[in-house]
Amino acid sequence: MWEKVFFGNTLQDWLWSIGVILFVLLLNRVISRYVAKLLCRLLKRQWKDFDQNRFVDLVINPLAIFLVTTVSIVTLYRLNFPQQINIGIYKYSLQKIVHAIATTIQVVVFIWLLLRIIDFIADVLHRRADATPDQSDNQLVLFFKDFFKVIIGIVGVLMVLHFAFNYNIGSLLTGLSIVGAAIALALRESLENLIASFVIFFDKPFTTGDLVKVQNITGNVERIGLRSTRIRTADKSYVTVPNKQMVDSILDNVTLRSQLRGEIQLPLHVATEAGKIESMITGVKQFIQTIPEITSHSVVFNEIRLQALMVTVEFFTPPIEHSRFVAIKQSINLHLLHSAEDLGIHLAAEGKEVMGA
Repeated sequence: MWEKVFFGNTLQDWLWSIGVILFVLLLNRVISRYVAKLLCRLLKRQWKDFDQNRFVDLVINPLAIFLVTTVSIVTLYRLNFPQQINIGIYKYSLQKIVHAIATTIQVVVFIWLLLRIIDFIADVLHRRADATPDQSDNQLVLFFKDFFKVIIGIVGVLMVLHFAFNYNIGSLLTGLSIVGAAIALALRESLENLIASFVIFFDKPFTTGDLVKVQNITGNVERIGLRSTRIRTADKSYVTVPNKQMVDSILDNVTLRSQLRGEIQLPLHVATEAGKIESMITGVKQFIQTIPEITSHSVVFNEIRLQALMVTVEFFTPPIEHSRFVAIKQSINLHLLHSAEDLGIHLAAEGKEVMGA
């Protein structure tokens, strides 16, 4: 009875194969967790702050599926493919099609497992980077995390072509070199952005969290990717700027300024008396001296126009928070208006509004 042949294989072979596959299906989670813990022991030697639970949670699903597919392929490979169902489909036998599908699944799950391991390594490095004041470490971790994921994805496609469809990778890469040149021309802008991303990471004109001004966009850098930089503006818009523009354009990194400069121009009526202007300037200087953040300042009557007498206030502060800097400018503006009211000074008829820079 055990030696009776069904679909090209004995009953015993069928039962053994089905039994092994069912055994792995039932215990794949237990086996995967055990294998993950063995990997943990190896990785703990490299990282003292190794999070075993986080690692197991990340790899257990792809590891379980990889274990099931691998054992199933190896087990079924020992059997003879039933010739009764080995029909041809577009010049390919069903046996080759099934083998290609199984191998593709195996490679895809293996790549999935590698991507999860990269995620875990990135998490470990990110926690270490958070412990340092330099934010460039954080953006470097995110950048190379995405970069290595792209590389592994490309390797996965090549593995599928080689192992599942028996393509000669060497000749395929040679043939793709000409096509690659044409693709490179078509994707020139994307390649330029990729190269620009490397320039940003190694030259470091800005890092994540910096307040920057580029072209007509001002905001905080939230993320630097392979192709673009994401900036959160003052009105909370999420702007995507190609990395090439971030490198080629004139960029003002406000965060790296040694000082912040503020300027206010106040146009006074041409009939204003000189004594009142002097009193206003003296009062404004005394008021500015009461603001501790301002390190240096000047208040001058610097220009006589046909329709206005111009008083200019200029002040400098250390790199303080933007909200505090705006509050300082507001307090000076209000003091100027109150001082003008108290002294009976009228603003110029040309109606220039108070400006701040």
